[in-house]
Amino acid sequence: MKRLLLILCVIAGFMTDMNAKPKIDKMEPANWFAGMKDPTLQLMVYGQEISGAEVSTDYPGVRIDSVVSLQSPNYLLVYLNLSGAQPGNVPLKFVLGRKTLKTTFELKAREMEGSQRQGFTNADVLYMLMPDRFASGNSDNDQMKGMNPYIVDRSQPSLRHGGDLEGIRQHLDYFNELGVTALWLTPVLENNSPDSHGYSTYHGYATTDYYKVDPRFGTNQDYRRLVDEAHQHGLKVVMDMIFNHCGIHHPWVKDMPTDDWFNYPEWLKDNPEGKTNAKYLQTSYKLTPVLDPYASEIDKRETVDGWFVPTMPDLNQHNPHLMRYLIQNSIWWIETIGIDGIRMDTYPYADAEGMALWMKTLYNEYPNFNTVGETWVTEPAYTAAWQKDSKLSAHNSYLKSVMDFSFFDKLNQARHEETDGWWQGFNRVYNSLVYDYLYPAPSNVMAFIENHDTDRFLGNGKDTLSLKQALALLLTINRTPQLYYGTEILMNGTKEASDGNVRKDFPGGFPGDTHNAFTREGRTQAENAMFDWCSRVLHWRQGNKVVTEGRQVQFVPWKGVYVIARQHKGKTVLTVLNGTSKPAVMEVARFAEVIGPHTVAKDITNGTNVRIDKNVNLRPRQTMILEF
Repeated sequence: MKRLLLILCVIAGFMTDMNAKPKIDKMEPANWFAGMKDPTLQLMVYGQEISGAEVSTDYPGVRIDSVVSLQSPNYLLVYLNLSGAQPGNVPLKFVLGRKTLKTTFELKAREMEGSQRQGFTNADVLYMLMPDRFASGNSDNDQMKGMNPYIVDRSQPSLRHGGDLEGIRQHLDYFNELGVTALWLTPVLENNSPDSHGYSTYHGYATTDYYKVDPRFGTNQDYRRLVDEAHQHGLKVVMDMIFNHCGIHHPWVKDMPTDDWFNYPEWLKDNPEGKTNAKYLQTSYKLTPVLDPYASEIDKRETVDGWFVPTMPDLNQHNPHLMRYLIQNSIWWIETIGIDGIRMDTYPYADAEGMALWMKTLYNEYPNFNTVGETWVTEPAYTAAWQKDSKLSAHNSYLKSVMDFSFFDKLNQARHEETDGWWQGFNRVYNSLVYDYLYPAPSNVMAFIENHDTDRFLGNGKDTLSLKQALALLLTINRTPQLYYGTEILMNGTKEASDGNVRKDFPGGFPGDTHNAFTREGRTQAENAMFDWCSRVLHWRQGNKVVTEGRQVQFVPWKGVYVIARQHKGKTVLTVLNGTSKPAVMEVARFAEVIGPHTVAKDITNGTNVRIDKNVNLRPRQTMILEF
């Protein structure tokens, strides 16, 4: 009798499996776009035991090229060919045993052809900001049900402070007043990590949903509204993305699609909460082995396959299904939100071939788009090797823009030194720019003086003379310039105590702020003076082809004075810096080749006229931007 009952239970269980109805929890992407150059679409379908389903469709111009069952039974990849398909709702039928599930995904019309999308260029000035620290426009999203435990506490530099997309949208006029032309927001995607994982909470570099804005920042619709209104204000928007890693609380971590979805996945199986143990391999943070012709295999593996931190599992870009997912995701955000550029975090930490495929695919669809990669090594040769069409690398990265950590490094050393006749002070900047012949496109190199991962340029002080010199160089040399939020109002801080000290709240952006730096009335006299100086130079730079298209001529620093010229169609701009703490003289005879017969120039930093047919006396650390 017991044996009979056992047999009946087994049969019943088998029949239940045969009659189980397919269940789809999520499908990514939920929609796509008709008329793409690449007709292939990967659908990642999530659902309990969905991998055994048969899939079919009946829609003109759509066919199923392949269906891929992954190692986890709860994922199914459906590869569609959309060649010739028109916008509409595409039906999909999933059959599992005797049960059938029918669903659809929307195929939308594109708003414009890919070639019509214009990315940021060196004619822009990017303004980098952190949504959590810039401004709060909606206090209702400070606490969201269903999210992992977190705390909004502005007194703690490493907790959430409550900034959001609405806060940014409400201050678009401020960016126009300042004179920047593009906004780079640190990641806005869902980052559902508890405060116990403090590294990955407020700044968003540990994604847990690649298709969803973090609810603490707003919704996908809020993001679209921000981008649309930014465009109406003449502002571009650059989206920060991370392909190297995701967050420890991403659904992929608990249920890995394949055993090779992550680098060192066995560590996740043993300890899914991001706590260091003996099996954990952290990246060495040394990027040089990636390009080193003599690099050992262990050094390369530690750099590329090691995890950035314990709470950010390292994605394996060698997996073609994962790479296709990431490539499609970036395209989806371009088409859905209308972003104007991408900043890719930790670029060399990811697999170079996979990232090159991403770039090549992206620019095939959007030839005028732009992506900048974070390449944190302070030698120009390293950075140049990552730029598109570089002859320094055996493999083309197809990455148009790279970040100039050499300029950042040399400038931050120079500000603490006297410019001498050899190596100190602005000689460092000069000796960095001399290697521009290594870059296929120097104007597509993004220069900066500080960002969210560095000390503020001002440190803990208010040295406006050095700051003006740094900004004058940044905004006139042959580069794409990037500012960090609050520089224009003298925000300072160092990382010594906490990263949060260089990511402070913008004053006036949060309820209860008594200091409102968004308005002239709310700013101090010193803040207004710096804001006005920045605004004057930034507005002058807009549309100024001398500094965006002109040839560059730099002179070896002479008697403490550093001069760089930009010339275009008979017009000249001279950036003149006294790199010493003593009075100096610009000996005009030395610069005759760029001054020519001109006798008077206008210093655009203050609107005064300057005689340039005789030597120019300079105050200690004085900055002039002369136009004639």
